Formats: sequence, structure tokens, C-alpha cells
Amino acid sequence: MRTDLHRPLSAYAARLHATAGDRHHVASPLGAWLLLAVSATTAVDSDPAAVDLAHALGTDLPSAAEVARTLLDAPHPLVGSATALWHRTGQGDGGPATWRAALPTTTEVGVLPDQAGLDAWAREHTLGLIDTFPLRVGPDVVLALASALATRVSWAAPFDVADARALGAGSPWVGQLRQVLRSPSQGHRCAIVSTARAGDVIVHAAPAQTTDGAGLVVLSVAAAPQVTPAEVLAVAYDLSAGAADGGQPTGSRSLFDLPLGATALWTLREERVRTQARGGREERHTAVLPCWSARSEHDLTAPTLGFPAASAALATAMALRVQRFEARQTAVARFDRYGFEAAAVTGMFGRTSLPPEGVARTAELRFGHPYAVVAVATDTRTDGATGPWHGLPVFSAWVAEPEEVPES
Repeated sequence: MRTDLHRPLSAYAARLHATAGDRHHVASPLGAWLLLAVSATTAVDSDPAAVDLAHALGTDLPSAAEVARTLLDAPHPLVGSATALWHRTGQGDGGPATWRAALPTTTEVGVLPDQAGLDAWAREHTLGLIDTFPLRVGPDVVLALASALATRVSWAAPFDVADARALGAGSPWVGQLRQVLRSPSQGHRCAIVSTARAGDVIVHAAPAQTTDGAGLVVLSVAAAPQVTPAEVLAVAYDLSAGAADGGQPTGSRSLFDLPLGATALWTLREERVRTQARGGREERHTAVLPCWSARSEHDLTAPTLGFPAASAALATAMALRVQRFEARQTAVARFDRYGFEAAAVTGMFGRTSLPPEGVARTAELRFGHPYAVVAVATDTRTDGATGPWHGLPVFSAWVAEPEEVPES
């Protein structure tokens, strides 16, 4: 089954990446979207927050909830996923339990952990790539919603290595790097693609080793330097729709329709070879690109990202008094010669106001001299009446000879 998520996820990714601008960063729009979709399973249609939540998700709430259940309850072999909904003891667990039944079956539900517990959850579900939960828990947190995604794969065909000067004389990285990666002769896919949004772009696709028929393809897309990051990311999401099928991207250009020579994106040369290609015109592609890694923190509190609505929807469903919220994502990734690894933890806290400060007195009662003991029976019946034993002193004592606590 192909999940009908690509269009709403692409729109959500555009909004999330816009908050980071053109700085070096990594994010998981899917991790944030899934968190909203999990909250959508508990949303009440009559709740005003439901409209804002649906707008952020880019689809109606039942559809988003069904997508979340489908993805989380049938996890991908190469992409670990987890979600959790925690709340304070005695808060959120005393009302109707319909919200609990609507959650994906794999969503962990329970008592809000302390900070060490939240950090341990992040490590466990990100292959150890993320050590700490993106938010710090405090006494005013009454609910927490979390998602984690993680992958660590090896390329089906590792990269070769090339001199960094292969990036081109105009590259600002040539002076910073000594070596870069070169795509192998077989196993990777490259193309020059014509797009309406960014003009001609270059595309490289590196497939990972598959597991039980499941795989992962890492797509790299570059446009001319003057094209904005937002446009290039949008094109990359557009092209990703067909990346899993293994064919050439829609709009791929024939090398024989392009002029020979160098541009900011490629160098095209021609040579005489013996070939079986139709018409004697063979097209070959190779790509050079750097290793990279990133670690990013993203504030997800902007209204367009949907977490104000998600917080309100959960508070209504769980009958909790939530007065403010926090939402953040921590994401990491590494791309190198032999593989790719990435992880993201997205967290949302619902907070309430703490009672005003006052004065508390604590009395420690000390039974340090002889005292009396009376054992009293209780006898309460199922119909609420009390039986004849109720309130009857059964044993009594005067304690005047204390004993040591047994070692056992």
C-alpha cells in the first residue's frame, strides 16, 4: 500500500524548514507530522482546535489518524519509529478513556517519566544517536507527547573517493576539503532534471542495502546557487515521490540536448567510444559530493506547525487543564562513504500553572516512649452498609519494650 501522505507532508516540510532558513540543518518533518497525527486520533470534531489541527496536517483528521496508525503499527524494517503519550498520575486518567482506545496500538501510554526517563527513551528509540530529550520536564508539565524516528544503513554500493577539486573551481568548499565522494560506476542513480520551480537541477540517488524487500534511498538535489533553499527543498520533495521506484525522474534531460562545457552544476564532455547504445549515443553520469553531518534543534511553537492546536486537542480529550505548551525537535544525521544514519525526537509538553507559593509545615511524629495500639476491624458490605464488625477493636496493646528491626 502506498500511503497517501506525500502532498500534505511536502507542504508541512516547507513550513518547518522555513523556520531554519538557509543555515545548515537537518530535520524530520515526518516526525513532527506524526506527532500531530497521533493527537488527531484523540481530537473531538466540535473542538475549535480541530480545524487548526487539520489545516496544519494538510488533510482531515480521520485520514491523518488512519495514516498514523498504518505507519506506526506496521513499522519499516530500516526506519525505527516510536510514539508515546505520558501524563501525570491522577491527571488525564480519571475521565473517559475513549482517547486511549483511538491511539495507534504501538503508542506507549503511561505515567510521565522524570528527565532521566525521557532521556533514556530518546536514546533507546534513536539507536543511541540522540542522548537527551528535546524538552526539560518540570513540575508544571501535565502531559507529554513524543515521537522518534531513526535509521542506520549501509550503501548497497559504497562511494569511491575523489580529489575535492572535482567539485569545480567555483565551489566554496574546494579550499576547505581534501577529498570528496564519487558515485560508483554501478548502483547509484544520477540525472539532470528540468523543473518548473528551480530550472535545471542535478540529482543523485544512493540506495541502501535492502532488508526483506524494504529499502531506503537518499536523494541529493542541487540547483543553481541563486535558487533559494526553500525552492530546492520543495523540488527535492517533489522528486522524492518517484525515488523509491528506481526509474529516472520525470523531466530528466538527455545529455545530447545540453551544450558541452562547464556550468555551476556540471561539466559535460564528449569522447569517442565503442557502444551498444541506440544510435551510438551513450549517456553516462557520475556525481561528486561531500560527506556531511548535522545536528539541529527546532522550535515548533509557530502556529503554522500545528502544535498549539495539538496541545489544545489533547487537553480537551484528556480533560486536562493545559495553559501553555512547548514543542521542540532534535535531529541528527551523517552521510559518508559507506552509509547514512539519522534520527529525530520530537516532543511536546502541556503545562499548567503551579499553585502560588505559601508556607508548609511538616510534622514528624515520634513514638519514642511507651504508647498504645488498638487494632480495629472494618466491615463494609457491597451495598454500602456496614456489618457488625465495623469499628470493633479486635486487639489492643501497650508498647513499652521495643525491639530492633530484624536484619531480614
